[in-house]
Parts: sequence; structure tokens; C-alpha cells
Amino acid sequence: MRIGILTGGGDVPGLNACIRSVTLSADDRGWEVVGFRRGWQGFLEIDPSDPASLAAHSLPLTREGVRGIDRLGGTILHTSRIDPRSQDEGDRTDQVLHVLEALGIDAMVTLGGDGTLRFSAHLAGRGVPVISVPKTMDNDVFGTDYCIGFSTAVSRSVEAINALRTTVESHERIGVVELFGRRSGETALLAGFLAQVDRTVIAEVPADLDRLLPLLAEDHASNPARYAMCVISEGASIGGDKQEDELSRPAAERSDAGVGQRLGRAIGARIGCGAVVQELAYLMRAGEPDAMDRMVGFAFGALAVQLLARGETGRMVALKDGNYTHLPIDTLLGGRKSVDVNGLYDRDHYRARLQRVEGMPMFLY
Repeated sequence: MRIGILTGGGDVPGLNACIRSVTLSADDRGWEVVGFRRGWQGFLEIDPSDPASLAAHSLPLTREGVRGIDRLGGTILHTSRIDPRSQDEGDRTDQVLHVLEALGIDAMVTLGGDGTLRFSAHLAGRGVPVISVPKTMDNDVFGTDYCIGFSTAVSRSVEAINALRTTVESHERIGVVELFGRRSGETALLAGFLAQVDRTVIAEVPADLDRLLPLLAEDHASNPARYAMCVISEGASIGGDKQEDELSRPAAERSDAGVGQRLGRAIGARIGCGAVVQELAYLMRAGEPDAMDRMVGFAFGALAVQLLARGETGRMVALKDGNYTHLPIDTLLGGRKSVDVNGLYDRDHYRARLQRVEGMPMFLY
């Protein structure tokens, strides 16, 4: 069997562990693995009859070639946010099918978030054997409790929040840490809870500044060290100003200040206290994976190959209730994953709320 593998969307730690796992598991069975560079974009730029084109946009993955990559962050295959159905020339799904047939690819393993996996489901519907692997530091792929990259993103965020305390305290200000999370506030909620910040504003609950700012002022005044800390999701709304069009664009291309900067300005104007605003942004996904994301990356990769060996395709590997499993590949089309606000969040006080712990999974989703 000849397997193709790609990574799409934003990079996260743990992707290389999954790539290594797929390669080793396939090699154990005597199968070949071909890595496609830059996600679906690579398919659109490949001319199967041109060796130079193949070399530029694909590479064979071997046991020796993936040695040690599990310790690296990012993805050795590079990535893009391309959906072949939404190109200027129109739907280019047929180009993807042409490349798969010309290169003799028997099955695909795709690692990605919502966009990458939606096209994977589309390919499966066109008869291509596909196994999809969910990854996103927002942990918002519907159908799985966990996505590769989430644990490392939370760990990075907690470290940064606690490190920033020294500066915020030294200047007796209010710290505002903006974390990625356009539609789901799970990363912000968990990072804010673990760092024990004063207030956390998540994407699911619009923030009323007339209520939030007095709370932050009280936090600042009541702390003997004269500082307070607030975490906010990039997709949060303050005063009804959520900007969907801006959030749909890559962070580097957005024209307006992020929600953290806007909250910082409101703090200065209405509380009269200086704010230290830190957009953690890409540092959340930078660097090597933590133990959890290495483990899940290895396990998801091995499970993907095991499914192919059994002839079970059109599946998405997943974690449900703490157990590894697999679901129909189009499961993610059936809903949107977000924070259980009623169970895990105090919307009046902008804090995580653990009403019950018994029976909850480890990450409290």
C-alpha cells in the first residue's frame, strides 16, 4: 500500500510525532509513505509528469527520514490553509484526484483542523480512502474531546501568564493576556483557570464592560501587590464589538487592534489604571510538544494505520471519554464544539466554575 500524508491549517506541536508514528507503523507493514508539502496547496501545484514538481511538493517518508522529528514543533511537511474547492479558478477537487491516481496513492492520512478535515470528508465522499486526524490548539473540532496541540498551547499560555505577573506587579497595573480562540474559548478558559487569573473572558460569552471593568478594578485594589490579571480569547466580544470579518483573516493581515488591545484601552480610560497587554499569539503553538501531545500524536498516527490495515476508511480518529476511538469522517460537519458555559463558566464574574468534578474528563471539557 502507498499512503499519502499531509498537514493543513495552523501548525501545532505534536504533528511531527503523528507523522513519525504513521511512517513507522506503515513501514512495519512494508508500506510506502509519501508526504505532501504545504497541505492541499501542494496537490494544486504538482505536475505528476515533472520530477522537479514532485520534488518540490512531495517527499518520501522513511524510517530514517523521520528519526527524531517527534521532538520538533511545527510540521516538517509545512502547511497551508488552502481548500481546493474555493480557488479563483473554481473547484479544483479533480486536480487532487488526478494527482492521487497518477502517483498511485492508495489512501490518505490528513492532519488538520476544521478546514482541512472538511475537505478530507469531501474527498472521502468522492471515493478516496481517507483517515483524518484532528489537530488544533483551540480544541474545537466537533466529535472529538481532544485535538493534537491543545495541551501544549495551554501549557505555553500558563507559563507566559505567570511570567508576565512579575512585570504587571512591578508596575501595579492590570495585565491583559490575549490568547488564540476565534470561536471557542476553551484554551483561554483552561489557561486562565490553571494560572488562577482574576478574570477570563471567553469567545462564547459577550463581555459587558460595565460589569467587567469594576470587577478588575476591585481585583486590582484588593490585591496587596496592587495588580490584577485577565485572560481574553481573541474571538471575545466586548461591548458588542466582535469583528467576524477581521477574525476570519490571518492575524498578521488584520487591520484593527485585537480585542486585548481594546480592553487595555478601556481599562486605561475608565479605571485610570495602566494596562499591560500581551498577545501571546503564535508563541502558543511554537516549540516542541509536551508529553500529552507527543502521546496523542503517536497514538492517533498508529490508530490511523491500523484502520487502513483493517480496510476501514472514511474515518476520523478521536478521543472520547478518555478513550481512543474513531468516528465517521464527516462527524465534524454535524456541529460546533465550544465551552459548556452553563457547566464550566460563571458568566457574571468571568471565571471558570467547577460545579462538579466527579465523572468529568481530565481536561474538563
